Amino acid sequence: MAVDTTRPTPDSVGFLYPGYSAEDDYPRLEGILGDGIRLPLVHTDIGEDAHRVDALLEMGSARRLADGVGELKERGAQAVVWACTSASFVFGWEGAHDQVRELGETAGLPASSTSFAFAHAVQALGAERVAIAATYPEDVAEHFRAFLKAAGAEVVSTRGSGIITAAEVGTWGREEVLHLARTGDHPEAQAVLLPDTALHTAAWLPDLEQELGKPVLTANQVTVWEGLRLLGREPVHDRLGTLFAKAGR
Repeated sequence: MAVDTTRPTPDSVGFLYPGYSAEDDYPRLEGILGDGIRLPLVHTDIGEDAHRVDALLEMGSARRLADGVGELKERGAQAVVWACTSASFVFGWEGAHDQVRELGETAGLPASSTSFAFAHAVQALGAERVAIAATYPEDVAEHFRAFLKAAGAEVVSTRGSGIITAAEVGTWGREEVLHLARTGDHPEAQAVLLPDTALHTAAWLPDLEQELGKPVLTANQVTVWEGLRLLGREPVHDRLGTLFAKAGR
């Protein structure tokens, strides 16, 4: 069979996703973005499902991330993103850089993580003051606040919800997500951040921003945006929040 060389090769970003919670956000986002973009995902072994610093450090270890790289490359990934916020920012600003550097060297591809996706998305929006509406316990949420501070953002409020497992977060529906965003908002915040890739948000991005009247950045949203950014892509879409509608333009 002849190969059709006239059809462009889709841009493909691969994601290493910890366990099973809200991974269905990725095919949903792929469907919204349309032809020309592929978002293959590989599940990593998380060890213990716990929003606890020691467990998160193990979850984001180089060994666990390296195990999924080969499959992503076989599926055509041109860049790779560690699709986890907590198991990247708990390493601290420098440690998170080391994590991404090692992942990129292992994959031989451009690499990033959800924590850096948030930092870059905040910068792209020009938001100087942000609020964090987290599913995590307060001590874990505080690590994210420190990470964003190192990235140059002012965090005007941080709310933790005390949820220990990603499995529980993955059961939250639209009303729980809207409630999280509302209660985590702050009058001085120019954007609200929901930092957990275990949280379903892809279907409700317009609802979130309409509810709060300001940009809302969610983990799976910014993770996909970051991967496309690595490939030099800035797709515009009105169903994916202000980030995809305006950032970088």
